[in-house]
Amino acid sequence: MENKYQRVKDSLKEAILSGKYPIDEKLPTETELMEQFKVSRYTIRRAVGDLETEHFIYRIQGGGMFVQDWHKDWATENDSKMIGVITTHIADYIFPQIIYGMDKIISDGGYSLLLGNTHNNHDKERKNLINMLNSKVAGLIIEPTQSALPNPNMDLYQEIKDDQIPVLFINAAYPQLEFPYVTTDDVGAEKKLIDHLLQMGHESILGIFQVDDIQGVHRMNGFVQAYQEHPDISYKSNLIMYQSGDDFSRITSRIASYLKDNERPTAIACYNDQLAIPVMAFVKEQGFRVPQDISIVGFDNYQMSQYMSPGLTTLNHEKEIMGEDAGRMMFQLLNKQPVQSITYEPELVIRQSTGAPKSS
Repeated sequence: MENKYQRVKDSLKEAILSGKYPIDEKLPTETELMEQFKVSRYTIRRAVGDLETEHFIYRIQGGGMFVQDWHKDWATENDSKMIGVITTHIADYIFPQIIYGMDKIISDGGYSLLLGNTHNNHDKERKNLINMLNSKVAGLIIEPTQSALPNPNMDLYQEIKDDQIPVLFINAAYPQLEFPYVTTDDVGAEKKLIDHLLQMGHESILGIFQVDDIQGVHRMNGFVQAYQEHPDISYKSNLIMYQSGDDFSRITSRIASYLKDNERPTAIACYNDQLAIPVMAFVKEQGFRVPQDISIVGFDNYQMSQYMSPGLTTLNHEKEIMGEDAGRMMFQLLNKQPVQSITYEPELVIRQSTGAPKSS
């Protein structure tokens, strides 16, 4: 009985928090819930009673059960010394350096970080936002999740804005929100990278970009803009678009089809270094040499990219500096000072993974 009761309670609570049942919406009747969960009336009443005590549900005599305004008092007039940080990833790639930079500034100011990880999933973003707000954080530093797609969590962001909780974005920003941000000129940087390949003599370049994040869309736009300045060879460009949840094998199967073409690409531009490193390994497995047969470039200057064989040509990402700037900007927001958004101009980092195509 305990397991059944907890299952019902958790399911109803999850449905309320996820927005399936909006504030003041009528919930199914006890009989309907009994049928839905295949449990007794006692189990339903026990689960609903707990949710009522926890202020997720209220009753109207003779009218049924309704969703209560479960949002706690999230206003920041408290003594919290905690800054919430929500990123798409925490433990790998460039994120440890970003968080390290934040922590240096935040800890010096007498605050500490509360970390959350969305795995680039909107449901997990919602849970992280609720956890942070329930923890009464003094402010939020957020990397947007699947920022190129419609976001189902705008109700929470609107409440954050209404409660005047300091928020700043890193790496990307939701265009419909006016929070300050620290990000990179992804369009201009990618164009600079493709221009470099074109100047080396490459005409047929394959671009591979993650398009559920706005960074990937911007980088793809930079790829296109570079070719727009060379209309005579623009027909030789090719694109592969993917989303964060796609299996790598789906990408490699597409790459393989291009490599089999008689007019195969002489260079591959990847969304980031995290993609470029396994793509380089795959290209080598197909019998091609890098860069003699195919040049490969990435983005972000991931620490491991310099130790690859050959070293990966890429674009710099400020990482630790981004974290430090975000920390300083958060203190400005906490002190109600004006804040100016920052956009970095990445430097081109040329290593051995690029060279002139054979035909040049």
